[in-house]
Amino acid sequence: MSTVNSTNGSTTGTAAGSNAVAANGGAAEISQLFTKLLVAQIQYQDPLEPTDASQFVNQLSQLSQVESLQALTTQTAYNNSILSSLQMLNLGSQVGSTVHVSAGQLTLKDSPVELVFTLENTASPATLQLTDSVGRKREIDLGQLGVGSHGYTLDPKALGLAEGSYSIAVLNESKQSVTPEVVGRISGVRLGSDGSAMVQLGGLGEFNSRLITQFKGLVADATETH
Repeated sequence: MSTVNSTNGSTTGTAAGSNAVAANGGAAEISQLFTKLLVAQIQYQDPLEPTDASQFVNQLSQLSQVESLQALTTQTAYNNSILSSLQMLNLGSQVGSTVHVSAGQLTLKDSPVELVFTLENTASPATLQLTDSVGRKREIDLGQLGVGSHGYTLDPKALGLAEGSYSIAVLNESKQSVTPEVVGRISGVRLGSDGSAMVQLGGLGEFNSRLITQFKGLVADATETH
């Protein structure tokens, strides 16, 4: 079972702090540049046609707005960093938990994969469609299914499916697509490059935490999906 590396949190916090310092430095540079331009404008204005004082006031007002926006952007980035760190800590405490994840794509190996999906219309038959990385499609007849929640155990070995990444969807008789949910256990958590928390579900692949639809909790004797 993987664990959350505490170094990631420290690195994230350091990076956030560096970004905040850089942003504040940028605001200071803007202010200094504006001051130099304003002094130059006053120094070299035409003595016979001096610049209206109200223009200087407008320019100062614009500078104040720019600085306020810069400060707001910096604060927002800092808040997002804190929220990401809190999310990482919360998800880290869920390592080992069984979850449902909306999965339009997953990695198949030898082990069976538990899928759940909900149909809004009767399907006779419903079809599970798998598309591999080169675009080859495989359709599995799920039989006649009614409205509501259904489950299906996808056994790659029994179906002769090669290991690899597949796009998956459940189609009704009108070929309307439903994205199934995969049931797996969280084996690790990491922070993505875009700041989002990513969860590893054993050998099923990595998923954005926003795709988690349900937590089933920790099960001590559950067997992890590989």
